[in-house]
Amino acid sequence: MYKNALVLICLSSALLAQDMQDYKNQQMQNFKSQTTEFETYKKTQESEFDAYAKEQKKVYDEYKKELGVFWDDPKLSTPKNWVSYEDDKKTRTDVDFEKETITIEAIAKNPEEAKEKLQLALAKAIIVDTKTVQESDPLELELKKIKKPSGVVDAKVKAEPILSTVVFDKSPTQNDVKKYVQTHVQNKDIKVKQSSKIEDAKVYTLNVALPKDTMVKRSKVYYDDVVKHADKQKLPASLVFAVMQTESSFNPRARSHIPAYGLMQIVPKSAGIDTYKFLYNEKKLVSGSYLYNSTNNITMGSAYLHILYYRYLKDIKDPTSRLYCTIAAYNTGAGNIAWAFTKTHNMKKAAPLINNKTPEEVYNKLLKDLRYDEPKHYLKRVNSRMGSYHKLYGI
Repeated sequence: MYKNALVLICLSSALLAQDMQDYKNQQMQNFKSQTTEFETYKKTQESEFDAYAKEQKKVYDEYKKELGVFWDDPKLSTPKNWVSYEDDKKTRTDVDFEKETITIEAIAKNPEEAKEKLQLALAKAIIVDTKTVQESDPLELELKKIKKPSGVVDAKVKAEPILSTVVFDKSPTQNDVKKYVQTHVQNKDIKVKQSSKIEDAKVYTLNVALPKDTMVKRSKVYYDDVVKHADKQKLPASLVFAVMQTESSFNPRARSHIPAYGLMQIVPKSAGIDTYKFLYNEKKLVSGSYLYNSTNNITMGSAYLHILYYRYLKDIKDPTSRLYCTIAAYNTGAGNIAWAFTKTHNMKKAAPLINNKTPEEVYNKLLKDLRYDEPKHYLKRVNSRMGSYHKLYGI
């Protein structure tokens, strides 16, 4: 009887063990299947986005080619410059947010035609909002025709002032705009040169200086969002403001060749994916229009700073040393911070060396040994500007 019971127990144990092993195997198979499915989805999504990006570049190149019919230098927007063209492509406005100037150029047959074009372009520049730009810009209208991949997150651009709050102390009337335009479009200020592209036409150029407090007034447009998301991500708001100024000089139409978009210059395929996953627990690519929405851009930029400070660089113990590394990493990546200390991209190896230095020594080491000059200048600018915004806003 005892032997029979023992045999039954052994058989039950063996069956249970076999069931457990089968369960584990099934679970592992399910996990591998899910992983494979996700990797396939990810590759498909990235492949679709690459195709979408190629179509975008094709539209950009074609648009530049069309501009080249009229202009020797067919400019497009950059991180610090918002460049817009009228529908006929013969008048363009270049707002340099860093130098705080508006340059308007018009190709015309005579001074009277040129002056009218310059006046209209200046009036438009000082009152247009971000939503109107997104919905009326000839290049954006062409880009909108491209079918977006199913996995790309899109959004509408909010209507926010670009220059109206810089130029005027209150919402401008029609007379306010007319007076401003008449004051700044004077014959004596218009430069003229022969067009090398259009026969019997000349290029008329007008430069208008923006107020000296332009940068401060532009920052105020985004104050609420910056403070809200800096607080949410446990960061000083002065850091977010300083990064934003250094990245785009508060140009809401900022775009780099990479491409990176918007106020804090988010790159959809790198920081964009990491940050969207951190914020919403989904791996998604975001569109350019999503990042031209200032709230989305500030949300993602602040979150990416959080990821750098609290995740990628978490092993750096001193908060000031970690802040310096975070600033530089926003520009050049966390791996290049490690490189400055170890000549490898391994932060685990770099952290102990950083922790043995004072914040001042870390700062100086970064300025000396970061691989490129750009992040060195970037660190200096952001660090200095943090002090300015702390003084300005008390944050």
